[in-house]
Amino acid sequence: MREVNSGVISVDGLRSPVIDAGPSDASEAVVFLHGNPGSSADWRDLVAEVGEFGRAVAFDLPGFGGADKPVEFDYRIEGYAQFIATAMKELRIERAHLVLHDFGGPFGIAWAASCPDAFAGAVLFNTGSVSQRKWHAMARVWRTPVLGEISMALTNRRLWRRALQAGDSRPLPPQFVDRMYDDYDRGTKQAVLKLYRATDVPYPGAEEMAQGLRPLNRPAVIIWGAQDPFIGRKGAEALRRDLFPGAEIVMLEQSGHWPFVDDPERAAAPALSFLRAQLHAEAPV
Repeated sequence: MREVNSGVISVDGLRSPVIDAGPSDASEAVVFLHGNPGSSADWRDLVAEVGEFGRAVAFDLPGFGGADKPVEFDYRIEGYAQFIATAMKELRIERAHLVLHDFGGPFGIAWAASCPDAFAGAVLFNTGSVSQRKWHAMARVWRTPVLGEISMALTNRRLWRRALQAGDSRPLPPQFVDRMYDDYDRGTKQAVLKLYRATDVPYPGAEEMAQGLRPLNRPAVIIWGAQDPFIGRKGAEALRRDLFPGAEIVMLEQSGHWPFVDDPERAAAPALSFLRAQLHAEAPV
């Protein structure tokens, strides 16, 4: 497995940790975008695997992980899409294959819709589609003034572990759950409240995104944990219908919201096969 390098980039004055593997000077790369809660560390194993045959990059998004969490950042989908575009310029990435999870999906799709020539294709893990019309229960709490603040204040490690394991038939590794809790500081809690309160469903501009991306029919594979308590299994088909009509769907019946964590080998296999083919790399001997 390829060594993973760690560093920091500055994007419009915001510092963000970044990990990468593979040829650092390649203008074509696989770019991993995490969701909530999460950080670039979620992707470390997959970044190392992709680094065996191409350039792989993951960075912390503002408000999450070790990235800066300024009050004045634009915590909307559009703000994150702009951050991604600038980060790619900073990293000298001209063509990107996206790997998306959770809220990283809307962020990445918004970037792709604004930069279609640079968007090569996608691997999607359990993320909402542009036609999503209902928030899950926890999101509805966060979107409610006062109630959202109270829920954040009351969240402790025990409740955190319970919430992240809800509905999962395959438990997440304790170290993964605890790392995310340790990252979920005051700045991240504030960022999450701002993000969810700024994001109605369907997403603002959702139909325009779909009209722009669906006809392109970019290559995609949708890898889905069927036991996800936040996004039902119908979400996979919605992604294909709305955005990627030619996509293959791989349903992992025993996995939850983080299939690449609770069943890493089965989740990684179709992702790596797809990305290797897209990067026109030969399979390892």
